[in-house]
Amino acid sequence: MLLNDEVQLLRKVPYFCRVDPCKLKLLAFTSDRVCYEPGQELFAQGENADAAYVILSGIAELITHSSGEDVKVGEASCNSIIGEMCLISSCSQAVTARAKTEVEALRIAKDTFFKVIADNPRINMEISRTLAENLRGSRFDGADRVNHHAR
Repeated sequence: MLLNDEVQLLRKVPYFCRVDPCKLKLLAFTSDRVCYEPGQELFAQGENADAAYVILSGIAELITHSSGEDVKVGEASCNSIIGEMCLISSCSQAVTARAKTEVEALRIAKDTFFKVIADNPRINMEISRTLAENLRGSRFDGADRVNHHAR
């Protein structure tokens, strides 16, 4: 995939839709394109958060390990970003992200993610809006909150 194609895909992610295309090009260039086969983990619950992932194609299941069993709490598909909230809060991964189908993603390293945020105040607004929606949604249904965020 060409760099310009990656920029167009990034523009479809709500956090990045208002970011200058030149900055998105830099983001795409400094990020890693990664591919996962069904069953492979993008990251595991409890791991240190070191990157956010933009799903370019495929579906990743979001799973939590609770009471000795895995429980699916949501899915992430094309144009979703996952792992970013744990980066922002400097906490370990809250869920495991596992490829349900073949998944192609853009892995945005922690330092790169924070540089983009620092250079683009609008992203801060989008993140704040998402956090507020998640908090509001958590009062009603915790599982739905994850599903909404991963869309």
